[in-house]
Amino acid sequence: MNRIGRNDPCPCGSGLKYKKCCLAKKTSEEIGDVKNLYYQRHKIQLKDNGAIEGIRAAGLLALSTLDVAEAIIKPGITTDEINTMVHDFTVSHGAVPAPLNYRGFPKSVCVSINEVICHGIPGKRVLADGDIVNVDVTPILNGFYADVSKTFFVGSPGDDAKKIVSVAKECLRLGISMVRPGNTVGDIGWIIQKYAEGQGCSVVREFVGHGVGLGFHEPPQIPHYGRKGNGIRLVPGMVFTIEPMINLGDSTLRILEDNWTAVTADGSLSAQFEQTILVTEDGCESLTPFDL
Repeated sequence: MNRIGRNDPCPCGSGLKYKKCCLAKKTSEEIGDVKNLYYQRHKIQLKDNGAIEGIRAAGLLALSTLDVAEAIIKPGITTDEINTMVHDFTVSHGAVPAPLNYRGFPKSVCVSINEVICHGIPGKRVLADGDIVNVDVTPILNGFYADVSKTFFVGSPGDDAKKIVSVAKECLRLGISMVRPGNTVGDIGWIIQKYAEGQGCSVVREFVGHGVGLGFHEPPQIPHYGRKGNGIRLVPGMVFTIEPMINLGDSTLRILEDNWTAVTADGSLSAQFEQTILVTEDGCESLTPFDL
């Protein structure tokens, strides 16, 4: 017999595509087993439709928060002003900023400038013309989490700033392009590492993407480096972040005395873009979509 394709007419004669008819029925019978298997083996909680809708709603709020942050970013404002805006906007929309008091983190958002890779604590630092600044937001809305970040230009960027932001953004786009059932976590990291290093940049290894949705950080970890075909196989219902942190120079980092702020050891620029991604039956969907 010829193999039936997902988009072929269902052999039962219903007139529907196979994927919408008997394949879907078969999948629904098996999904409980897959859900249990992934939790038992990997502690991964596959998300049902209700959870996905909750995460999607949190994702839309997260995107709106980033839009408001972008509107105030300019030379002369402090990172604490960004924090105040994010906090007030999040709370006014019935949500809670997940970073606040998470493992002792003292602010409602991470704001990372230039050589700061991630976890920058908002404070008195003033944005200057030519800076790049990453704003990383995670609201908790009705118990659901969504995680998203962008790196913005402050004023007029120089050539180095343009390059690292462009490379980091493309790394995220390529990583997302590898998300589909049957691919692996390693496929995501492989394509990101290949592209970044091909551009003369480096990939931060100490910080990775992660499952998200019912909690701030869930299994699995999503490294932004690796080997094609390695790691956990992707299945529908997985929700995780892809958030490559790309350095213009060496990948080595150091943590400042606040025990949070990670900076490039060589002082080079670092940029990051992040989205929350759902593995679907046919590929993937960003629950925090923005143009790449």
